[in-house]
Amino acid sequence: MANGKRVALALGSGGARGYAHIGVIDELRERGYEITGVAGSSMGALVGGLFAAGKLDEFTSWATTLGQFEVARLLDPAFSEPGVIRAGRILDRIREMLGELCIEQLPIPYIAVATDITTGRSTWFRDGELDAAIRASIAIPGFITPVLRDGHVLVDGGVLDPLPVVATMALGSADLLIGVDLSGPPDPVYDRAQPRANWFTQWWRASAQRLGAARAPEEPTVEQPPALSSIRATDVAQRAIDLMLASITRQHLAAHPPDLVISVPQNICGTMDFHRAAPIIEQGRALAAAALDGPAVGDSARVPD
Repeated sequence: MANGKRVALALGSGGARGYAHIGVIDELRERGYEITGVAGSSMGALVGGLFAAGKLDEFTSWATTLGQFEVARLLDPAFSEPGVIRAGRILDRIREMLGELCIEQLPIPYIAVATDITTGRSTWFRDGELDAAIRASIAIPGFITPVLRDGHVLVDGGVLDPLPVVATMALGSADLLIGVDLSGPPDPVYDRAQPRANWFTQWWRASAQRLGAARAPEEPTVEQPPALSSIRATDVAQRAIDLMLASITRQHLAAHPPDLVISVPQNICGTMDFHRAAPIIEQGRALAAAALDGPAVGDSARVPD
């Protein structure tokens, strides 16, 4: 890692886990790395676009002040639309920070990746209004209302390209290409710090215990499905999205491996935990430090609440 300081970043998709991208960028800059280009999907597109525009510090100062009530208000529910969240108020705040800025005006190359569900292909935003590109890239299916553009319906870039390494390669030369994967394997340390973030494991274990206690001694051991009454529909949707992102990311990394992957565990927080910016940023910084210092990720890379 000491042979070059010019870095191109591929920033992955993963909801609120994307705050970890901020910590990664902070750690790289503190160590003297020059970020010469960035491509992102979903939250990666948001953080990457703000960084490329020189507005990431302003966004971080704002995001770390948000509590659950403020986040709920900003998400702007839209139950009659093809997505339960409009996210218009969040985008209004982002527009205030960015102004009328186009991608081609940015000081470093940038690509936002969205998914065109009309054609079934990824869409790369390399020019045009920056805020519009970010809005299309963050439209999580079923959660955030899609974007209609020139007759095409655009949703979250992570549907087809959750870690846009190939898009990052198209940005130009750099000494290192670093991918920040938000679909890393769950780490048990985060279950203790934030149990709801890994609700599936907790639910399955509790259900198995209930079934075991209720089974008569003479009854043969038969695996049965756990009760569903203890989980929410959004939990199931988030779990399905996480599994999809992890599977697609593994395939993409096998085909196009970057020089370094910084892996962020899926269970550092819930997908919609946007009120937990500060601890997630610190977790991202610690994970980046561990990855940059060597292949072994020790306890120093884990910073639970």
